[in-house]
Amino acid sequence: MSISKIDYGELAAPLSRKPEAPSADGSKGGRRLLRFPLRVVKWALLAVILAVLPFLLLIRGGVFAYQQWELQPWLALALSATATTLLLALYAFVASRRIGAGKGLTKLMTRAAMLLAGAYVVYSVMFVAVGNVKSPEVKAEYTALHPLLRLGASALILVDSDAMITDAGRTPDFYRRLGLPPNESSLHFEQESGFVHALDLRTIGRSDRRNRAVEIAFRAMGFHTLRHVGTADHLHVSLR
Repeated sequence: MSISKIDYGELAAPLSRKPEAPSADGSKGGRRLLRFPLRVVKWALLAVILAVLPFLLLIRGGVFAYQQWELQPWLALALSATATTLLLALYAFVASRRIGAGKGLTKLMTRAAMLLAGAYVVYSVMFVAVGNVKSPEVKAEYTALHPLLRLGASALILVDSDAMITDAGRTPDFYRRLGLPPNESSLHFEQESGFVHALDLRTIGRSDRRNRAVEIAFRAMGFHTLRHVGTADHLHVSLR
């Protein structure tokens, strides 16, 4: 007579197993939630950089060419404007490729970006809104400013519609009317370049944080700034 043997190993195995670890899906989902705000911040920073870069190339690049390479004002501006136009054309080309545009639309977007850059430069050096100058006299003096200073002022007005130019070119009569001796070294006078190299911006009635941001922005664009009290509290911006 045969005796059947029962193997209890297989029956005991499930009882001896340790509880399984929780599914990793939950932890992955948590990590994904944490990554989302980081991605938002990353894309926001990238958007800011891409938006600011053309202005830095246009204005600071022009200031660099004017000061370091000693190019004529209009030549320095033309060089930086050309570089900026090409950069915007590259933006348009990459964007069109990302959305899967055809050759025709890609060419159209690229040309539109180049025309936009050219139109902005022409407008900036030729016009300033009445609401951004203190008086008709200052508006008339706008085209006497160095072209790169006009570009800097236009960039400021683009992001700060309340910005106001209170002074640009001056003459010895200006100081005489105030009872002050003429400052012959003032950059508000016409310089050897044929242009005025300084302008004043209103600071009264604006918060210190706002005025400080404007000062930092002009320094980032390559200009010299000085907050001082002359005839009135103002921010002096100049091109050395």
